[in-house]
Amino acid sequence: MTTQRGFTLIEVLAALVIVALGMLAAIQAVNQTARNGTYLREKTLAHWIGMNVVTERRLQASPPDVAESTGQVDFAGTKWQWTMKVTQTEVESMRRMDVSVRLASADEKSSLARVSGFYGAAIGAAGGQNLSWVGNGAPGTGDQAGGQSDDVEEPPGPVRDDSGRPKTPRDRPPSEDEE
Repeated sequence: MTTQRGFTLIEVLAALVIVALGMLAAIQAVNQTARNGTYLREKTLAHWIGMNVVTERRLQASPPDVAESTGQVDFAGTKWQWTMKVTQTEVESMRRMDVSVRLASADEKSSLARVSGFYGAAIGAAGGQNLSWVGNGAPGTGDQAGGQSDDVEEPPGPVRDDSGRPKTPRDRPPSEDEE
């Protein structure tokens, strides 16, 4: 009589359990990757929306009111909710804008992206002259309460030609040290 060699029922069942566990792990990894991709897409879109809100406010002729405002936008086929909080900074002509963006269907306390920006009304003249920042004792304002004193010398600016443009070394005649 010849003995037949092959797998027993127990060996086949054990192999099936091992393959099933391996497939379950692979399916979970693919599922997690898909969820991460969706999350990163939503986070990127929320960041773009926040940057758009800040940019729109910066392009307005007048500074935004110091308050909290909200709005909804339809972007990439999804409804989004943004909240902007505007606060006054120590520099009188500058305001800070903090924008929080979430899906419109998400909890009010949740946020996918937070973006900050500033609105400043001070504009410097051409040629790079120093701006006069008026503040309430902030460092560098010249206010005795907390800034530097008025008797600090400013560093010299660049050498300029008759039209007010900075001179480059090749535009200037050589000095005694350079000859």
